[in-house]
Amino acid sequence: MPDPSPTFPPPGLPRRLAALVYDTLLVIPLVGITVALVLLTVAALTGAAEDDNLVLQPVWVQLTGALCVIGFYTAFWSKGGQTLGMQAWRIQVLDGEGNPPHPARCVLRCLAALVSLAPAGLGYWWMLVDRERRSWHDRLSGTHLVLLPKSSRSKS
Repeated sequence: MPDPSPTFPPPGLPRRLAALVYDTLLVIPLVGITVALVLLTVAALTGAAEDDNLVLQPVWVQLTGALCVIGFYTAFWSKGGQTLGMQAWRIQVLDGEGNPPHPARCVLRCLAALVSLAPAGLGYWWMLVDRERRSWHDRLSGTHLVLLPKSSRSKS
């Protein structure tokens, strides 16, 4: 796939990991609050007590957490191609035409990131040997990351 943004180089692995750490610090409390609200709602609607299996089944927690994480990334990536961590490190995710990805492509990118993580993070490390510095989930979702110039960083 030809790079539609030849003036913007891909970010290096340390910058990508730093943005991921920033986003993780935002996502963990978001997931915790969301999971708590869902579990309280399920308990209230079903009349289940805290010690009942219905409320504390790991499937509720895992599904809620996964949907929350996917929703977080999809909302930010589809709106402007950047999460808050990516904004701080001047990284943007783009589709093959140089635009922020469509929400469906964002969901695919999130799911493909699991594939990248599975074999000891090999899909992330792959960008170190890839000619275009793309990870497995970039390739699987048809996206790529660019490093924006300092002047394009949002000033808020």
